[in-house]
Amino acid sequence: MNSVFFDHHSQVPKDLWRWPNFRPAEIASKGNGSILINFDAMDKLQAGRIIAGKPFIIHSAFRDELYNAMVGGAPRSYHVEGRAFDIGISNFRKDELVAILKQAGFTGFGLNYRSFVHADTGRERNW
Repeated sequence: MNSVFFDHHSQVPKDLWRWPNFRPAEIASKGNGSILINFDAMDKLQAGRIIAGKPFIIHSAFRDELYNAMVGGAPRSYHVEGRAFDIGISNFRKDELVAILKQAGFTGFGLNYRSFVHADTGRERNW
């Protein structure tokens, strides 16, 4: 099992959630509260948080398709697959955060945003 979906983040069983620095509500869609947990991506997010040694501010993680369209996300966005995170840079320099996320195993990076870095587990690329 690489991923699991719940209609609402409150339905995630406590014994399934293994990422101590994050809550299901942080990862859930801001649209309808649903959550698709991609275990590989979440493991990388937790690894990055441990490497960083300080909190990540998650601007966006999983997005339901309607919410993704509403915010102008790409139709095939990795956010819709639970494989992408937009992480705030207020606690980091951008280059420092990217180095941490690369070390944690992320491979796709959106760097042209003022307040966050996009990191995903897709093919290796930067934009």
